[in-house]
Amino acid sequence: MNLSPFFRNLRSAYQAELDDLTQDSEGKNVLRKRLADKRKEIGFLAQMIELSPEMVAVVFHQGFRFTTPAALDKLVGLQPSAFPDWAALSGAVTLEPWAQSLADVVLREPGGNRFMAVAAGLEYLQHHPRMAQAHHAETDDAPEEDGDDDATPLSADDDTGPQNDHTREEAGADWLADQGFDRKD
Repeated sequence: MNLSPFFRNLRSAYQAELDDLTQDSEGKNVLRKRLADKRKEIGFLAQMIELSPEMVAVVFHQGFRFTTPAALDKLVGLQPSAFPDWAALSGAVTLEPWAQSLADVVLREPGGNRFMAVAAGLEYLQHHPRMAQAHHAETDDAPEEDGDDDATPLSADDDTGPQNDHTREEAGADWLADQGFDRKD
């Protein structure tokens, strides 16, 4: 699976938004509470779907069920102008009941259909990176996107497995080494 430049860029902003919401200054996990607070503000947040979709999409965190992964694999390879309408994705994606009321608010906004496709794609990337990697490995002959060498599949950086200080530190050291910095052993 190849990611479009749109999803490649937005995926990291979405992850950063979730990371910001996850812990308070004392290191306690407060994601559930912060998401509940954001969900109460959906009327205001819906106005930001074009400007900062990643900030609004987090309200749908864990609100999607993906019944047809192939449709989402295709979606995350598209540019926004080619996104299907939200109704066209209804066979591939279903919303949890609590998320449907949020979607109803968003869908009343101009661009709401497109935004819901964005939110579904971001959640798909957030929760299914291993499946996406396996899919890419099976279809290793997938075409590259416009000669862009960065049109890579999801990487180990997208792993949503258990995290702790050691694994985060190790991942940071790996990333710095990949950027050409010396490891501090």
